[in-house]
Amino acid sequence: MSEQTGGRERKWSSTAPPGEFRTYVSAEESPKEFTIRAVILGALFGLLFGAVTVYVGLRAGLTVSASIPISVLSISILRAFGRSTILENNIVQTTGSAGESLAAGVMFTIPALIFLGFGSEFTFWRIFPLALLGGWLGVLFRCGGSSSSRNTETWHFPKAQLALTCSWRANAAAPSRAAFSGDLVSAAFTPSL
Repeated sequence: MSEQTGGRERKWSSTAPPGEFRTYVSAEESPKEFTIRAVILGALFGLLFGAVTVYVGLRAGLTVSASIPISVLSISILRAFGRSTILENNIVQTTGSAGESLAAGVMFTIPALIFLGFGSEFTFWRIFPLALLGGWLGVLFRCGGSSSSRNTETWHFPKAQLALTCSWRANAAAPSRAAFSGDLVSAAFTPSL
């Protein structure tokens, strides 16, 4: 059922007035979301951007947000392997961004603990469970706020809006070759640290 306003169908908008907000994917649709290719691609992006985050963080002392680059790359790569949906892109972006954030958490925590005198006790089998516990705690703390984040009319964070807008635009069947080419050109001109 489409909304009619003055005889014309109303377009979807993320900034609709409070009473007129509609979800992008209607309740009647059931597009692909949690697929094997989305999870594998998200895990690969999490490893890649996690390694980049650790390198840049230890070298320069800061991290970059991987959410937007992962969102753009997932659109391009999933389109190259066939049709993709906005929900599948969301899984890739969320998984990759979580891996990158977890790497940043470990990267900032371990040196701090070494400086406090706990440096000789760090092995893989000590760091891995701590990182796993930190990831689980992050998910559990995030679950409490998930209902408020579903309504995008109240979002005030520019990065979240940009990542979401990238996914919406790509789902409108626009070719992503230009976006992927832009990533390659910018990577060529980025100075190495």
